[in-house]
Amino acid sequence: MPATRPSFLKRMLGTSPDPRHAMRPLWHKVVQIAREPQWYADCGVADTVPGRFDMITAVLSLVVLRMEGERELQVPSAHLIELFVADMDGQLRELGINDVVVGKHMGRLMSTLGGRMGAYREGLKDGGTDFIEAVRRNVSLEDQGRADILAERLQALAVKLRETSDADLLKGAIAL
Repeated sequence: MPATRPSFLKRMLGTSPDPRHAMRPLWHKVVQIAREPQWYADCGVADTVPGRFDMITAVLSLVVLRMEGERELQVPSAHLIELFVADMDGQLRELGINDVVVGKHMGRLMSTLGGRMGAYREGLKDGGTDFIEAVRRNVSLEDQGRADILAERLQALAVKLRETSDADLLKGAIAL
């Protein structure tokens, strides 16, 4: 039987727990992985706001792709993406983006995430050149020649995610 969602009124009045709360450890782990110095020092990702966004979306894409094949993880993956949206909304506001255009920027960010998920999904199917090209097109690199190193490490992360149990994944307990 599918899990029931709290009513609109309960959510608005705050009388039921936020269903996204359980996904916060995994969201924090995604951000932690994306901020690891190896991506920037060893793999040539640009240590800039766009480069950091690219790494967050790369790691988040791999996590969501891992979750999408499991029926019981589909709702939690939606909550994880909602946390991404909330975090990016807050980041845009901190950068001084006007309330009037935050929605437009959020639409672009969501489109970017969706496009990257599609590119990585396709690229991981063959595990080779297509994935390297997907990485090269979707990550701000200081040195395009290191796209293969970045792709190799992202593929290794995808393997680790597949090896992680559903329960551990939901807790953000990803052994690296």
